[in-house]
Amino acid sequence: MTDFAAIDFETANGHRTSVCSVGVVIVRKGKITEKIYRLIQPEPNWYHWKNTEIHGLTIEDTDNAPVFPDVWREIAPHIAGLPLVAHNSPFDEGCLRATHRCYGMNYPDYKFHCTCQAARRMFKKGIDCENHQLHTISALCSYDLTNHHHALADAEACAVIAMKIL
Repeated sequence: MTDFAAIDFETANGHRTSVCSVGVVIVRKGKITEKIYRLIQPEPNWYHWKNTEIHGLTIEDTDNAPVFPDVWREIAPHIAGLPLVAHNSPFDEGCLRATHRCYGMNYPDYKFHCTCQAARRMFKKGIDCENHQLHTISALCSYDLTNHHHALADAEACAVIAMKIL
């Protein structure tokens, strides 16, 4: 796969609709050509302490951020016609579907590929790697994921993994 968009969402709480940031890395002809990062006012608009502990975002970061439909209206043209790639894609696809549904938006039926599933096929746990988490597979693919759980850093790690193993 040489043309795709890697995507990562962070959420404010346990609701899939509570996306509070998105990172998108666009790959064309096997090279990263564009990076997009946006903060999003989550729905519902509250933060669970555990989510904040993971990604560092708080309500103060997103209270004045645009809502999902405004952010997606900006991103959608950049990824039109591209397959989407995510590490643990059921989570990110679930967030995208739930948020579209929450705001009454038509879902374009994006095609998702999962780098975590691909990594499980390529790297054997206990032999090649300790686990199949994003930071572990990133290291195996020579990507230094020092800002893990920042949506853009995670999307870029996913793009690098996808270019190596998909």
